[in-house]
Amino acid sequence: MNIQGKVALITGASRGIGRAIALALAQQGMKRLILIARDRHKLAEVASVIEAMGVEVAIVPVDLSKPIEVNVAVAQVWRSYGPIHLLVNCAGVAYQNSFLQSKLFQVQEELSVNLLGMYTLTSLIARRMASQRQGTIVNVSSLMGKVAAPTMATYSATKFAILGFSQALRRELAQYNIRVIALLPSLTDTDMVRDLKLFRWVIPMTPQQVAEAFIAGLQKDAPEILVGWQSHLAVWCQRLAPWLLEMILRIATPPAPNKQLEEKPSFLHRIQCFNDFWLSRNIDSLVSALKF
Repeated sequence: MNIQGKVALITGASRGIGRAIALALAQQGMKRLILIARDRHKLAEVASVIEAMGVEVAIVPVDLSKPIEVNVAVAQVWRSYGPIHLLVNCAGVAYQNSFLQSKLFQVQEELSVNLLGMYTLTSLIARRMASQRQGTIVNVSSLMGKVAAPTMATYSATKFAILGFSQALRRELAQYNIRVIALLPSLTDTDMVRDLKLFRWVIPMTPQQVAEAFIAGLQKDAPEILVGWQSHLAVWCQRLAPWLLEMILRIATPPAPNKQLEEKPSFLHRIQCFNDFWLSRNIDSLVSALKF
């Protein structure tokens, strides 16, 4: 893709990989960047850096988990800044926990942002790209979209889904001259993952390394951009010796918190126990009375 003089929209642009990609695109001569994230203050900080490079920039604070807000934002962006040539879906959240101790609100947030938010925005932009018969969509998955990670079941599930979604769209939107690319970085040193327990032997990448691989893959028109030698090694190991990868993951996975799962008895269960106890006492009394 030739990005000179083009317009790009990037989600999750206030931090981490999204921020690094925005800066890399600005360095490559993008005409205008539209930055989306929830934090207006952080978006403004990134925008000031990009403006200093002589690139036009607009910030759009919006929560991707709210479809109505996303609809309004996209309509305003398209009306104000014209056609978008490149969409980079980078927004995401991650939680790490034993599946048996997972919390529903965290699962819902991962699904809402990583998957449904991406779906909503992509559907709105893709329809407009189809009408102009050109465009490129980049969905940021992860190595965990190829190799599932214990203690991160929901996050892995969303990244597998993004990869499948990208593969389906690639075939579907080709007739409209729209390219769909999946970016698969390995563990990246961002503030999103700094509270996570790292897997043994995993060396985190920097967001800048991911952005460099993104630019190189964009220029080569690659359908998937697998970032880092660890990613390539893990994927090849999964193909050639899946049993070996399973063993490595078992050893490398950080230990789960040593908590016993205590199930609280339900209200109906307590009533049943009380009835059983009361019935047993009455039967014992009846048996005693019959003996006399």
